[in-house]
Amino acid sequence: MITFIPRDKVSKNWIIIAPILSIVFTIFFGLLIFAFLGYNPLETLYQIFVSPFSRIDRIGDILVKACPLIIIGTGLMLCFKSNVWNIGAEGQFIMGALLAGFIALSFPNIETKFFLLITILAGFVGGALWAFIPAILKTKLNVNEILVSLMLVYVAMLFIDFIVRGPLRDPMSFGFPLSKPYPEGALINKIPFPGIGFLGQLHFGILFVFLLVPISWIYVNKTLGGFKINVLGSAPLAAKFAGFKQNSITITVLLLSGGLAGVAGVIEVSANIGQLQPEVSFGYGFTAIIVAFLGRLNPVGILFAGIIIATVKLGADNAQMTMGIPKVVTGLFEGILLFFLLTGETLQKYKIKWSEGKK
Repeated sequence: MITFIPRDKVSKNWIIIAPILSIVFTIFFGLLIFAFLGYNPLETLYQIFVSPFSRIDRIGDILVKACPLIIIGTGLMLCFKSNVWNIGAEGQFIMGALLAGFIALSFPNIETKFFLLITILAGFVGGALWAFIPAILKTKLNVNEILVSLMLVYVAMLFIDFIVRGPLRDPMSFGFPLSKPYPEGALINKIPFPGIGFLGQLHFGILFVFLLVPISWIYVNKTLGGFKINVLGSAPLAAKFAGFKQNSITITVLLLSGGLAGVAGVIEVSANIGQLQPEVSFGYGFTAIIVAFLGRLNPVGILFAGIIIATVKLGADNAQMTMGIPKVVTGLFEGILLFFLLTGETLQKYKIKWSEGKK
């Protein structure tokens, strides 16, 4: 019989070592899988982890890929720290992009970049409102937020598909489910570098990440709001005795998490797509869960975790093109990594005791 016994003290060294070991074990088992399927393990390792850095423009592409993962992961960090399990960031991403797109398409001739602030605010509101549904159901009716937020993802997917194929469909799209292109004022431009030109697809939206990371770190570690989140997550009874209102904290973290996911949706569409389409997200909301845990629910850690996962995703695309490895196989890396991360999280908090069952 296996029994999990809570540890009296969590090792600070293990907090750092656990994600590193998770990555090492993920690489090891991933290579075993590729070898079993008949692919060259070393070539696969090169394509996934080294080739994304082989050209300077690809480094820009890594940052672009990491941008939504870091933004969403930072929002999820607030939820997970307070033991609120928002699994629906994908839907909040979509609804934020949709509301911002509706605002952008309502002013087709606007050119001022100040309009971007309005669309970003609209994206925050769209994502926050979508997260408010599980928040209010949890606090008022004690409905499990995991199920509600997850089911709302599929509602959001179907809703944007309906909107893009119907009310917002461009008559000149030749039958394709696309909205009209965004006006100039709603687009995020690429960053020019003197003497280099453009560094891949690197855009000004990445600046939001470098503002968000320090601000979120200060909020979590240096403010009363962040202190309440930490106490609620680590010691719920202590939070109750201290008079912290659990329902208020739950609603706050879900609104912030959903809002940030919505902002990520705005940046992704405005910088890389330029118009609404049925698929504006490519699993960012789900992948960001891995990013949050790989970053140990720390804003700085999430920054580096987002870059690591983005590297793996771009490397997987390279492996698919150069070696013919199916996309679904390279996607195993994310699943294996999440497994080892959760295993490390469990071993960090619990000791395993083996004992014989009753005869």
